[in-house]
Amino acid sequence: MRQGQDAGTPPLFGPGSQFHQFFDDPRWALAMIRATVLEAAHPQIGAALIDNSVFVAHPWRRLWNTFRSLQRMFGADEQVRLREAARLNRMHARLSGTDARDRPYDAMDPRVRAWVAATLFESTVTMCRLSGQPLEQTTMERLYAEYQGFLAALGDEAGELPPTLHEFWQYYDRVVEEELENTEALRIILYKLFDHLPAPPLLDALPTVWAAGRALAGPVIGTITVASLPEAFRRRAGLPEIPGAQTLTQGAYLAVGLARFLPDGWLRADGLAELLSLTPDSDDPRARTVAAVRDGVKRAGALIRLVAPVPAQPAPPPPTGSRRGAEEFFDAVLDQTGDGYLDWPDLAAMAREVAGRLDLDEPQETRLYDAYAAWWRELQSALDTDGDGRVSKEEYAAAVPALAGPALIRVAEVLFDVTDADGNQSIDADEYRALFRTAFRREVSDGEATYSRGAFVQDFLSFMAGRRRSRAYDSLLADS
Repeated sequence: MRQGQDAGTPPLFGPGSQFHQFFDDPRWALAMIRATVLEAAHPQIGAALIDNSVFVAHPWRRLWNTFRSLQRMFGADEQVRLREAARLNRMHARLSGTDARDRPYDAMDPRVRAWVAATLFESTVTMCRLSGQPLEQTTMERLYAEYQGFLAALGDEAGELPPTLHEFWQYYDRVVEEELENTEALRIILYKLFDHLPAPPLLDALPTVWAAGRALAGPVIGTITVASLPEAFRRRAGLPEIPGAQTLTQGAYLAVGLARFLPDGWLRADGLAELLSLTPDSDDPRARTVAAVRDGVKRAGALIRLVAPVPAQPAPPPPTGSRRGAEEFFDAVLDQTGDGYLDWPDLAAMAREVAGRLDLDEPQETRLYDAYAAWWRELQSALDTDGDGRVSKEEYAAAVPALAGPALIRVAEVLFDVTDADGNQSIDADEYRALFRTAFRREVSDGEATYSRGAFVQDFLSFMAGRRRSRAYDSLLADS
């Protein structure tokens, strides 16, 4: 029992919490989408998403990172929670700027963070209401207290979220009616992301199958999400009113909720999110199983085409180790935010992903960010020919050799240092597996016993300069 917790009081965190009862509820996937839309409608959050987030180019990566962070923050291990809170605070402290209307945004603003917690809480309540199973007052109060505890764990002072549930609903209605806007981030999620959602890494080799499923599911999910938003906001934002959408929404929540009655362990949100983020060459047995099913689907598709010709699937990507074109590399690796340009937020996203995968402490994380910042200054100086403060695809393609400069070498050396745990200037078998199997989810053969500093730096430079593909770094930076 934690200090200050009365005997018999349900815990705020861990398996006994209300949050954990909903975490594996399949309806929560729809609730999470709804909460993300409400977050994106907040001017500060919407601007931060447009400028810094990878949700457009790498939505599955962002989904997995969000699930993993929520697991850590709401888990039973207090030390893990404190470590994750410190990581989130460092990440948020780096996200600030101005939006298209020159209004400032700051991810550390406690009002902004309170709204994120508010959307998660309210969307869970709405999920149950739409499913015909509204939460009891005591259950809502327990869940609300847990989200207040979530903000307290981040170090935010009490007060941004109202102290009582009754006051919360007044606060929520006020923000919806007075602060939310039809932001660019909101429009991208509703009208672009659902229609153009890239396949998760594990299904990337089945583009035709994925495109067919997305064409059916995308509009339905978009309609359900819009119909579930507060009516006052829908009217003010000019979102479409589709006949029958409310009935469809309630039916969808009810239908998805039926999966709750599957045997225990059959449906786990974290397991599903992790499965979708796996790459085909992962050493996870589930990846090999899905790959076998995928190969069977491809063979069945080939037989079908013999009988009834259909448009052929695009050719699979070149094998690992081959060259990739400059524009392909720009789109797949460098343009992390998906806005068509290379800018500091793209490299910051790379640093953020690497630091998160390797679970770096603050000094190591700062070294990594500083190295990426120096690389950005080097790239900007060498490639930004029109002086607009960013690098276009054309500017990059015209000067590819400039990528592998001294600053990029420093990035590689920082990565090597954080991997070389014993400091002997080589990565042994255990360190190698920790980096490539645990962090990058790459299958490692038994023959790779050591990795020298020079070999590691050369491998990283070859990938980041676009000269060679890499299973390790593709799964880290290029896959969705």
